[in-house]
Amino acid sequence: MNITVIGSHLCPDTLLALCKLREAGIDVDFKNLSASLPDLKAYLSVRESDPLYEAVRKNGGIGIPCFVFEDGRRTLDLGEVLSAK
Repeated sequence: MNITVIGSHLCPDTLLALCKLREAGIDVDFKNLSASLPDLKAYLSVRESDPLYEAVRKNGGIGIPCFVFEDGRRTLDLGEVLSAK
């Protein structure tokens, strides 16, 4: 299984998720929003329009880490990713 993780190396939740995914043997493609303006721009476009982020936007959050499955489905729930393995 391969998962794309959208987050930041400055975010403790992102770092924890990356460690847990690697421990579970899941291949990770990490999009570091703190290091890539094109990735940040693409993420913000999705974050501002996707209903998944409604509560995040309402509460002033960033919404990372975000996990993207190979089929394009997104989740903010690490447990969902780990259980899908």
